[in-house]
Amino acid sequence: MSSRATISSMSTYAILGCGSVGHAVAEELVERGKDVLIVDKDESRVEALRDQDLNAQVANVRDQEVAELIDTRDVVLVMASDVDANEAAVENIRARNDDQFVVVRASDPVTSDELTELGADVVINPSSVISDAALRALESGELEYKARQLADVVSGTESGFAIITHDSPDPDSIAAAAALQAVAGHLGVDAEILYFGDIGHQENRAFVNLLDIELTPYSDVDIDNYDTIALVDPAKAGAVSIDRDVDIFIDHYELEDESLTAEFADVRPSVSATSTILTKYIQEFDLSVSQTVATALLYGIRAETLDFRRDTTPADLTAAAYLYPFADHDTLEQVESPNMSPETLDVLAEAIASREVQGSHLVSNAGFISDRDALSQAASQLLNLEGITTTAVFGIVDDTIYLDAQSKDIRLNIGRVLADAFVDIGDSAGHSTQASAEIPLGIFTGIETTEENRETLLDLTEEAVTRKLFDAMGVESESANNGN
Repeated sequence: MSSRATISSMSTYAILGCGSVGHAVAEELVERGKDVLIVDKDESRVEALRDQDLNAQVANVRDQEVAELIDTRDVVLVMASDVDANEAAVENIRARNDDQFVVVRASDPVTSDELTELGADVVINPSSVISDAALRALESGELEYKARQLADVVSGTESGFAIITHDSPDPDSIAAAAALQAVAGHLGVDAEILYFGDIGHQENRAFVNLLDIELTPYSDVDIDNYDTIALVDPAKAGAVSIDRDVDIFIDHYELEDESLTAEFADVRPSVSATSTILTKYIQEFDLSVSQTVATALLYGIRAETLDFRRDTTPADLTAAAYLYPFADHDTLEQVESPNMSPETLDVLAEAIASREVQGSHLVSNAGFISDRDALSQAASQLLNLEGITTTAVFGIVDDTIYLDAQSKDIRLNIGRVLADAFVDIGDSAGHSTQASAEIPLGIFTGIETTEENRETLLDLTEEAVTRKLFDAMGVESESANNGN
């Protein structure tokens, strides 16, 4: 087996075939101080290259003698437009020397495979290179255009700018709001972050407290005091209900409510976190990102992708790589390891005791609860049980059944499971690996909840919800199987 040197350690090059592509490569290498030998069959072209003080020789790249001529070169770039000639050159080179690093030009995917089989280390397809460059340029140009649009809307603020997260916001929504607030500040506009519901999950509370992110309950303000309204990351949790037109809408999910329009909208299902989108704007506006915002955005991306284990895209990774040097990693560690509240511990204990397991799927009733966010923590903890790949934990708050489900089974889309299980009777949202649902209690019982009938309703609900979940998962429920 040969041990080939890395590109960074190489200093001598040969270019076989010096058309426009080869010529451009040769000039760049020489500019970098590299020792370059050019071989081309066109005598007039070789003469012109020599006039430019380039080391060039006349030979047909197909000939076996060329392999001998360039035998001492570390890197060989086979750049002729004649792909048959390139294949012959690669074959000759490999017959003589297996240590040279060979880069070769192809014309299509078929010839790319053939050249790889002949021993080329890197195969370049010009059409693919051009299309990739065009797409990168398009993406860059689109971001620049969108940034100008966003700046125009934000800068048009006169009386106040409100950034609204989704109901009971998660780290991605909070981080995206904090980043948009920073962008607004960069443009000379003060913004306030508003939220509905509660910040109940222990990690979310730790996230807000440790980073000292100021959030204001929506109910504490008069929305009419703001003339610019932004919604960030609302789609997964359902559209928030506000009696105002929305000026800015940013999310990584399409919103099902087609009636909602905004002067500025940036929706990118091609990324996995709204924090990724806002990171791109931080870069485009060339902001000196604060440690707080960088830490929030990095955690938002990590939380939304399950620490890069779920639906992670290259854009998420590059955004995280950009944020990493600016983030406070000690704070991140504290956020990720919060203390468990007594309420959460009680919910987890009840979920463990009442669990029903079919195959690798677990469904559990946590009973009457006061902290709905404890359900997701219980579902996450139960997913660590041996042999379990999918968990669903539900509980009752007032007249509503709340459910959180998680899965690491790649064959199962848990978001689709909940949608199928509770279609037309409840609201569900989520990912392929994590989802939640809300179902009115009366759907199953038709009975008003009282202190006297709570336990009866709980029994009726447990049977109905468990059966629907196992049916949607494709397994049959069997009573009294608690996984022991």
